[in-house]
Amino acid sequence: MPSERADAVDRFLNHRVSRVVERDELRRMLLASERPLRAKIGFDPTSPDLHIGHAVLLERVRSWQDLGNIAVLVVGDTTAQIGDPSERNATRPMLTADQVRANAETYLEQFYLVVDAERTEIRWQSEWFGGFGLKDVFTLMSRLTVARMIERDTFAKRLAEGVPVSMHETLYPFLQAFDSVAVAADLEMGGTDQTFNLLVGREIQRDYDQPPQQILTCELLVGTDGVQKMSKSLGNAIGLTDTPYDQYARAMSIPDDLMHNWAHLVTRWTDAEADAFVASIASGELHAKAAKQRLAREIVSRWHASDAADLAEAEWERVIGRGEGVAELDEVTVPAGSYLAVLVAAGLAPSNSEARRLISQGGVRRDGEVVADASTGVEPGDSFELRVGKRRGARVTVT
Repeated sequence: MPSERADAVDRFLNHRVSRVVERDELRRMLLASERPLRAKIGFDPTSPDLHIGHAVLLERVRSWQDLGNIAVLVVGDTTAQIGDPSERNATRPMLTADQVRANAETYLEQFYLVVDAERTEIRWQSEWFGGFGLKDVFTLMSRLTVARMIERDTFAKRLAEGVPVSMHETLYPFLQAFDSVAVAADLEMGGTDQTFNLLVGREIQRDYDQPPQQILTCELLVGTDGVQKMSKSLGNAIGLTDTPYDQYARAMSIPDDLMHNWAHLVTRWTDAEADAFVASIASGELHAKAAKQRLAREIVSRWHASDAADLAEAEWERVIGRGEGVAELDEVTVPAGSYLAVLVAAGLAPSNSEARRLISQGGVRRDGEVVADASTGVEPGDSFELRVGKRRGARVTVT
């Protein structure tokens, strides 16, 4: 049993992990602690949905929980209104409290597609920052020098290129660091772009007489554009709740040079299996199209089911491979309600949140006209053609 525990800990520390600060100490804690350890994971709900890039980290969170530990998900309802400058070359727009709260509701639903709800503690930053005063802010900011802050790659790059850095952005690392104090984190997990913020957390914890958290970072999944990390706001993401066909089609659109990154991060393969897959492409044994189809099927099977992957692949081959276009529209009958309800009832969106996202992006058309307001109702007796994107649609009759 001890050796099994040690093997499980080593898999957690090594599989799809980029860096562990004080690896030996974290390993010792995992093997010797008599209490469940607490890993903090922070998410800023800046958009309403999670994507498969988020899942890379969430899978590590689930592995942490499977070792008997607690995941503390900190909802950044304060920092989301500031904007994290990590890996960005411009200031991110500030969100309102209502926008953040609405996004967070969908986020939390999707967290549990991966993480174990029974071993998850949900905390909101406003629990502690709601009572913060100006004196508290000054005290917190006194813990770090300007020189130390400017060491951060993103700030340094932007300043060198003459791109403005707003003063409110410099608050972000302090607030994220104080989260670790508030939840007494033993470990903080994040993407490699969060390394600076996580290290600041260690410094701030020491200042508040807490043991410094250990740090574990995961590689970033590159988006479908092959250039920037996956992000809903950049339009290069595959959502966890996207339809099987949309997931499959978007995976098939990735550049060939993403195979290594994706094989290691979006599949349930072992590292050896992912390496063998990449090697078979390099040797010419596996053609690029066939390789992408394997990845696409893995993604759809992970978030839906294998039979859904079969159907998505068949539809992609018909629409794209053979260029047959959209099939004849099915006729569906739905009850009166908002466009959100109609899209779900017609089978054109898996959930209200996904329907809202499609409408907000201008992807839904009624008889050729863009549907602009998700809350608009349709009346009994209405009959119209409803299309989602270029490849899905239905002839809708409202009762």
